[in-house]
Amino acid sequence: MGWYDDLVVPYCIELGCGTKELVPARERVTHGLHGTVLEIGFGSGLNVPLYPGAVTKVLAVDPSARARHIGRKRIASARCAIEPIGLDAERIDARDASADAALSTFTLCSIPVAERALAEVRRILKPGGRLHFLEHGRAPDAGVARWQDRLNGLQRAVCGGCNINRDIRQLLERSGFVIESLDTSYFPGMPRTHAYMFLGAAVTTSAAS
Repeated sequence: MGWYDDLVVPYCIELGCGTKELVPARERVTHGLHGTVLEIGFGSGLNVPLYPGAVTKVLAVDPSARARHIGRKRIASARCAIEPIGLDAERIDARDASADAALSTFTLCSIPVAERALAEVRRILKPGGRLHFLEHGRAPDAGVARWQDRLNGLQRAVCGGCNINRDIRQLLERSGFVIESLDTSYFPGMPRTHAYMFLGAAVTTSAAS
């Protein structure tokens, strides 16, 4: 991780993803979490105040120690145990079938090979466990999508490897998940290239069959 990704990007994420306007969406995506939760892209713990009371432990995966430092007060006030278990969502140090649920918010856009991370989530989820997700990605409108493709290289360079043109639904389905619920919309007040949101829950194909 270079100095820019270490010193600048975590603060940008805190500001950009920590707005009060996003709290209702975060409340929706965390609803129903329970027991032990695997959270990839834990960051500075922006979801911590919103975990339901039924959550007893969070297995936190994130590459940035600085992000955890930024959110240290938030993390210290958590009502459940927070256990950092690694830096790389593509290789997670956790036992098979050890999490009751999983959570990903604004994370699948920036993992280099997101399919590998989702394979790890599938491995760690207990049978029937759900992945709750809130992500931004590829818009359905052709004109917006073309601009997403044009801007994606710059976005990756400036925003810590974040991609704005990944189709989140297709990514989940290719990775062996079945979408149980999904809401999509443009988030107001943002450029449309960055504002198309996917909010929902998915189970593994084995659990759905």
